[in-house]
Order: sequence, then structure tokens, then C-alpha cells
Amino acid sequence: MSRIGNKHIDLPAGVTVTEDNGFAVVKGPKGELRVKLNKGIQMNVEGTVVTFKRENETKQVKQNHGTVRANVHNAIVGVSEGYKKTLEMRGIGYKAQMKGQAVEIWAGYSHTVVINPEQGVKITLPNATDIEVEGIDKQKVGQTAALIREVRPPEPYLGKGIRYKDEVVITKEGKRAGAGK
Repeated sequence: MSRIGNKHIDLPAGVTVTEDNGFAVVKGPKGELRVKLNKGIQMNVEGTVVTFKRENETKQVKQNHGTVRANVHNAIVGVSEGYKKTLEMRGIGYKAQMKGQAVEIWAGYSHTVVINPEQGVKITLPNATDIEVEGIDKQKVGQTAALIREVRPPEPYLGKGIRYKDEVVITKEGKRAGAGK
């Protein structure tokens, strides 16, 4: 039983949701997103409340119920507030620089790595070691941030690499520290 799918969504001011040919069209102050509505799920918009109902009780429809509701909710939050992920680089000589819309990263390799953002995603650099990824589509913002982190994930001994701002990297003690035990 999907408990997430049964929760209703309150629409913020300035956001509208309509159904168009199997898609939920979400429009807001930051833009417009289209979310696919899976078969067997009905969306009802009454005033400022959006609810989702199942047409039948098959296993697949039950599984899709909460997923569709969560995807539409993410679109509503995206067009009203937007999504933002912040990454930080730690390590000697690690830095980033804008190259048009893309970001060029120096991360300890003999070459630089250029990451192009997904469509509708904006990358900014407050300073040379912090990278901010912003957009209205939660999946695209997360994918772009993951591509940047993938360039040099944090390593467990010194913690060098690219990490999310709130990520906790547990460091291990090296061979020399454990040799005296």
C-alpha cells in the first residue's frame, strides 16, 4: 500500500498543474515542467489541492502510485523554489573555472576535465573551490552534480576530492598510524 501516494499536495501561490495527454504540466514562476503520469494513476486538481487515485489494485499500479505523486511534488517544488546542490573541492591545486556554460576542473590529473551541464541547469562558482548547481528539475540538478563529483570522489585517507557541501567523509587511519599497535 502506498502511503506517499495517498498524501495530497498543496499548490503554492503562482503554480498551476494541468493534465495534458498523459503528462502533468506544472507551471510556475521559475518555468514549466512536464511529468509523465503512469497508466492506472489518475490526477485530480481541485482548487489548490492535487490528489492521486489508483484505477485498480494491481501490483504495478500500487508501486507507481507513490512514485508519480513524488515526481509531481518535485516538479511543483522545482518551479516554485528550484533546486540547488553545492559541491566543494579539497586538495592542493584543486580548482574550477567557468568555460562558457561548462565548468573546467583541475583535480590532480595531468589534464583538465570539462563538465557540461544538463539542459536547464546552471553552474556557478562563488570561488575557485566551490561549485553550485541550480535548476528547476531535481533529477537534472542531481545528475549534473553527480557528474562533477565523479571527476574525483573523496578518498578515505586524506579526504581529498570533490564532495557535496554537507557530505561527511569518514577517514581511515593509514599504515603508519596503525603500525605501533
